[in-house]
Amino acid sequence: MGSVEALRVASRLGPYFEWEPWDAEPGWLPLSALLDERMVAARVETARNTLVRMSGLDREAIEERAVASITFLGLASRLLSPLLGAAAAGQALPVPAISRLWWRPVPGGPIPIAYRDLTSIPCAGEPSHVIADRLTETATFGLVQPLLEVFRSRFALSPHVLWGNVASALGGAAGMIADLTPEHAARAAEIVEATLCRPPLRATADLIRPDPGRERWFLVRRNCCLYYRVPGGGTCGDCVLTPPEDRQRYWRSVLNRPT
Repeated sequence: MGSVEALRVASRLGPYFEWEPWDAEPGWLPLSALLDERMVAARVETARNTLVRMSGLDREAIEERAVASITFLGLASRLLSPLLGAAAAGQALPVPAISRLWWRPVPGGPIPIAYRDLTSIPCAGEPSHVIADRLTETATFGLVQPLLEVFRSRFALSPHVLWGNVASALGGAAGMIADLTPEHAARAAEIVEATLCRPPLRATADLIRPDPGRERWFLVRRNCCLYYRVPGGGTCGDCVLTPPEDRQRYWRSVLNRPT
């Protein structure tokens, strides 16, 4: 299966897993535009204004650095989820390249991503650690790290927080794959677990399987995305700050959902 077919399979998992073929229509911007600090600052300002409108809070009550971290987490999810979905469910890992990806500015929700002329690496029969090596090389380093460095520099964010966001993006994607297509749950978790054993994600998070009889894993971060610093934000299910009893309650709620 090639990149187009694998990405088509991934897109069925939901909007965070969808990359669409580039059609050259007006409105698409090259992904490389997000390597400009001014463009990134504009995206964060858009997200901040949205939170102001939704919360009714004063703008100064919503910390720019926290919004920047959350914005980066969303971008990391949009860049990595389709690749993990393609590898786990579509049996091919598209090889991303910043020069062959585009994005479209939207006021909220998942940012549309388009692609053109991507090659792919067959995954059927390949050990998960081999796929993790290629995912780390082509996507984590080649695609996500340049964007991470822009956020780190512009907003003085800790690289530990930002790499934790990347781990969270992968863990969230694996969870969605498990919930929507249980037959691919183990494969997705194996790839993520192997990826978490490699730099730069080593020691950023752990993948936990609370019920040995269920093919459902949950990520537990070793740091925080800063969402708790947004008034009323609280902590996420994978956050290091989430109390153990709340985490266990969340896990049980997911595991006990009707199938």
